[in-house]
Amino acid sequence: MQNLLSLIRLLFILSISAFALLSCADIQKDALRFGLASMPVTLDPRFATDAASARINRLLYRRLVDFDESSMPVEDLAAWNRITPAHYRFVLGEHGRQFSDGTYLNAKDVKATYEYILDANNASPHRISLSHIRKIKAVDDDTIDFYLTRADPLFPGRLIIGIVPQQLINAQHPFNRQPAGSGPFKLLSWPDSTRLQLIRLADNQRVEFIHVQDPTVRVLKILRGEIDMMQNDLPPELVTYLTKQPDLQLQKGAGSNFVYLGFNMNDETAGRLKVRQAIAHAIKREEIIKYVLGGAAHTANTLLPPDHWAGHPGLVSYPYDPDESRRLLREAGYTENNSPHIIYKTSSDPFRLRLATIIQQQLAEAGIQVELRSYDWGTFYGDIKTGNFQMYSLMWVGIKIPDIFHYVFHSGAVPPQGANRGRFISEIADKLIESAEASDAVADQARQYRELQEYLLKQLPYVPLWYEDHVFISRKDVTGYKIAKDGNYDGLISVHRQ
Repeated sequence: MQNLLSLIRLLFILSISAFALLSCADIQKDALRFGLASMPVTLDPRFATDAASARINRLLYRRLVDFDESSMPVEDLAAWNRITPAHYRFVLGEHGRQFSDGTYLNAKDVKATYEYILDANNASPHRISLSHIRKIKAVDDDTIDFYLTRADPLFPGRLIIGIVPQQLINAQHPFNRQPAGSGPFKLLSWPDSTRLQLIRLADNQRVEFIHVQDPTVRVLKILRGEIDMMQNDLPPELVTYLTKQPDLQLQKGAGSNFVYLGFNMNDETAGRLKVRQAIAHAIKREEIIKYVLGGAAHTANTLLPPDHWAGHPGLVSYPYDPDESRRLLREAGYTENNSPHIIYKTSSDPFRLRLATIIQQQLAEAGIQVELRSYDWGTFYGDIKTGNFQMYSLMWVGIKIPDIFHYVFHSGAVPPQGANRGRFISEIADKLIESAEASDAVADQARQYRELQEYLLKQLPYVPLWYEDHVFISRKDVTGYKIAKDGNYDGLISVHRQ
């Protein structure tokens, strides 16, 4: 309550200066304005990896394949057939095949897009997941064959990169600032680092993305009408405050963004299973979700949410039990005078730091001494990628296909070959991963991935925390937006102002 009162006082003080912002702002009255915490890095889908870039690129480009609500691959631009375990044929449909430059999307554009990504000289970050493509053949204008070096039942789900025109690829067109896709939007302008404007092709509705990094300032702008909507990247206190504003409306939707604690398995302390088990029993996840996250999350036991086609809804969580934590620590050889000491790294984001401080306190109550260190994002993420940590907290965003388990937990995926940053080495996990990948039947794959998830929950290379929900806030006259489970901005395809 005290935090909320302080926040309201702050908003009142800042609102005095906000009037000046409003009066001098160049507001496009006929545009729908979307507040962003961070702007996209690139509008070239062959290089997009950050969340903002990926979400806006979805609006600009069509891709061969998309996903349904259970993360099964479904047709977007193309349907497919598996000719052999290592040969897939994709046939383009009739819709979504006109590029914004007026040319017609055909099989040669698909071939050129993916061959560009596969060329190591171009340094596309998506090359690793597609490196088993041996050859691509444009059979005719509508048909593309992909030949693989090995069988891959998950292959269609990898073809989610936006298709760009071959002619412009050959001309070395700067897609990063001048996109040319066949999606429902096209770029109108990107004049500076704070504004990016798209136009919806179906009805010429303009949508303007406005960069406002500070969440409090973003809230002020929506209260004053300088922006019309925003999604996520707000502390719970601000969300609670906004629910009480008469001119605003709020939607919440279950999300799949997975928050976890990661460990260095080579570390003398964090590498001990009983220490990780003690940590899992010491965290009050339900209380954090209720009182800190404002109920906008759901407990997690694995990377995949339970309704994913390969998810495991039957997993049993580690219950909060500090006595069990202390017993496990005694079994590991620790005493009250010789308790484990762990350095916990996190980003300097105020809300993430607040969560880390709460976890630090809860672990201390169970006899685990935690030294908290926060860093700017670049330094923090650099340490995680190089394995320079004992324990850290992070989030996986937008997981769709279960080969994430290979990328994160296979012994052959230690950086730079993958994201096994904690150096988790297990023959059992490797065999389960490889067996699931080799299976031809979806039902068999799902069963084997569930067995893998049971094993990982016992071994705890990660301590799963929760899946964070999505929150969409808009002015009352904004309607038609639907929250996506992975947090994309596809709701902008149907949103409008009354």
